[in-house]
Amino acid sequence: MQDKTMEFMQIAMKYLPEAKQQLDEAGVELTPDLIQPFMSIFTKVMSEAYELGREDALNEKNK
Repeated sequence: MQDKTMEFMQIAMKYLPEAKQQLDEAGVELTPDLIQPFMSIFTKVMSEAYELGREDALNEKNK
């Protein structure tokens, strides 16, 4: 799962400039200290979504 976590972080970093722009427009300052808790949540969400997709694929394969 460590490899997937790195992939999830790469996806997050891809969209970070867009997120930063949206937060800047909303008047929210984005700092590394503020990013960390959200990155942890993002990783948990992506891991759960990955597992759901994996289960669905296995179920489809076994039909």
